[in-house]
Amino acid sequence: MKVGILTGGGDCPGLNPVIRAAVRVIANANGQVVGLLEGWRGAIEGLTMDLTVENTDSIISQGGTILGSSRTNPYKKPADIDRLLDTYRNLGLDALIAIGGDDTLGVANRLYQDHGLGLIGCPKTIDNDLSATDVTFGFDTSINIVMEAIDRLRTTAESHRRIMVIETMGRHAGWIACYSGMATAADYILVPELEVNLSEMCDLLKRRRKEGKKYGIVVVSEGAKLSESDGFVTKDAVVDDFGHVKLGGIGDAVAEIIEKKTGIETRVVTLGHLQRGGPPSAYDRVLGTRCGIHAARMVLKKDFGKMVSLRGTKIVAVPLAEAVGTMRMLDIDFFNEAGEFFT
Repeated sequence: MKVGILTGGGDCPGLNPVIRAAVRVIANANGQVVGLLEGWRGAIEGLTMDLTVENTDSIISQGGTILGSSRTNPYKKPADIDRLLDTYRNLGLDALIAIGGDDTLGVANRLYQDHGLGLIGCPKTIDNDLSATDVTFGFDTSINIVMEAIDRLRTTAESHRRIMVIETMGRHAGWIACYSGMATAADYILVPELEVNLSEMCDLLKRRRKEGKKYGIVVVSEGAKLSESDGFVTKDAVVDDFGHVKLGGIGDAVAEIIEKKTGIETRVVTLGHLQRGGPPSAYDRVLGTRCGIHAARMVLKKDFGKMVSLRGTKIVAVPLAEAVGTMRMLDIDFFNEAGEFFT
């Protein structure tokens, strides 16, 4: 059996462990693996590299993806689908493992439904917002990176008697902001799922300053909205192949409001891509490895049109159609637990 693997969308820690594990399982079954470079772009343009046990054995500790990635959408141009199908046939592929988020797996599902390709999905999103799985690899690493950054920022905030606003990733879901905020005893957390209560936030910060706290920490998800009418805070009007705008700037807006309403000097730090860089945590190495093993086993069984999913402690198969199209939003119970400290 000859199997292709690609990684699409944003990079995150844990991708290389998935690749390594899938290659090992397929090689153990005397199969052959080829990597398609830069996501769906490689599938369209025929950009490949051979993947072997030897050249993937040590990549478990590497962040990012050795295959490269892109946000290319082959359904944006009908001719690109024909080119992708030609690549699949010319390479002699029996199956393709697509590792990515909602956009990447949405394409995978359409290729399976429309053209009968042997597609297996593996969920990947730093935001932890992909439905049909409990946790995605990369999330654990990201919240630990944010936690460490906030722990460092706390010392300078206290030294200068400032409020520090930290903007995290999280386009539609506030998992990163909520978890990292809870882990660092943030004074207030802003997430996309709930409209921001600016008066409550500023009153809290003023009250704590009056009670003797010399600094403040506010964690805000990039997708949080100041009001329903305002919508996302964006860097510019440019959209990617899947129609997503580039977010960024809500941290600056929140910091400006805090300083104006409280009179306390406020600074903002946007962590950006720092959150998705570097080596994966032990948890993400293990989760990525388990996902890769089970994705490859599904390929060998020809159980196509499915995605590997973490349910509790078990890796199971779910239909790709159930895994895409619906975001997994932050469980408000988690936010309410964090809210015990917003009084």
